[in-house]
Amino acid sequence: MSGLRVIKPGPLSLLQDDGRHGWQHLGVSPAGPLDRQAAAWANRLLDNPWGTPLLEIALGYVELEGELDTWLALTGAEAAATLDGRPLPPWSRFAIGAGQRLRLAYAHSGQRAYLAAAGGFHAEAVLGSVSAQAREGLGGLHGTGEPLRAGDRLACRQARFARGLSVPWPYRPDYRATPLLRVITGGDAGSFEAEQLARFFEQTWRLSPQSDRMGARLLGEALQPPKRQWSLGVTRGAIQVPADGKPIILQADHQTMGGYPILGWLHPLDQDRLAQCPPHHKLRFTPVSVADAQAELRTFYRFFGR
Repeated sequence: MSGLRVIKPGPLSLLQDDGRHGWQHLGVSPAGPLDRQAAAWANRLLDNPWGTPLLEIALGYVELEGELDTWLALTGAEAAATLDGRPLPPWSRFAIGAGQRLRLAYAHSGQRAYLAAAGGFHAEAVLGSVSAQAREGLGGLHGTGEPLRAGDRLACRQARFARGLSVPWPYRPDYRATPLLRVITGGDAGSFEAEQLARFFEQTWRLSPQSDRMGARLLGEALQPPKRQWSLGVTRGAIQVPADGKPIILQADHQTMGGYPILGWLHPLDQDRLAQCPPHHKLRFTPVSVADAQAELRTFYRFFGR
C-alpha cells in the first residue's frame, strides 16, 4: 500500500494508537500517545475515530514524501511545518499530493507533535495494538517497537476533504507557561508526614533531563517518603516517591508493578500537558478531587467520541 515515504525520521518518531490494554497482568505496558489531547485533535480534524493510529514525533526534524493524494493533520508541539516550502498553519488539516515533501523543523515550543492521516496509518497489530514500545519490543511499523527509520513507508489511503480546517485557538495549549498540574492525593498519601505533603505542593519543581516515556522525574527539595515493604500494580499518572525523595510521575510506557510509596495520581488531562514540557521546565502542583477529575474527563471523552 502506498502512503508517506520517510526521508528523515527525526530523533524519535513512534507509531501510536489508543494503547495496548488488557495485558498489564502479564507485565506488558499499555504505551499509547503521551499527549492524548493533541493526538485526539489530530484524529478529530480528519474525522478519524478515537485511537486511530498516528505518528508521535519527538522534537521534530522529520521529512516525509507523499506517494498518493491524501489529507493529513498536524497538532501538538510548535515545529515550523512546510509543504514543498509553503508554511502550514499549526493544529490544522491539509492536503498532500504524490511527490510533495512535508518537512518539520525542530520544535521551539512543546516536545511532541502528532501527525495523523485520513483513515489512519496501517500496520500489523501486536497484542491488539500498533503502539510502539521499544523496551518490550512490541508494536510500531515493524512490530518490534522500533522508531521510524529512513526509507520506511507509512501506509495510508487516498482521501479528499472540501477544505482545510484548524483547531480554534482557545483550545490550543500554551506550552511555554509554567503549568499548574492537578493531583488526586491517595495511595500512600496518608502515610506521608503532613509537612512532606505540604512541601510537595508548595515548592516549584523542575523536570529532569532523565525523564522519558516511562516516567517523568522531578528535581527539587527532596521529600522524605514512608517505608513500604511490598509492591503493587501501578497505572499511568501515579506519583512514586523513591528513597532519594525525588518524585517520579509514571508515563505511558510505565512498568506494571512498583514498590515505591505513591503520593497520588496526576489528573489524566494534565498528563498531556506534562508530556510537552522540556527538560528543566518549571512545574507546580495543586490538589484536585476525584469527582472533579472524573467529571472533566467524562466531558473530554464525550467531546472526542470515546
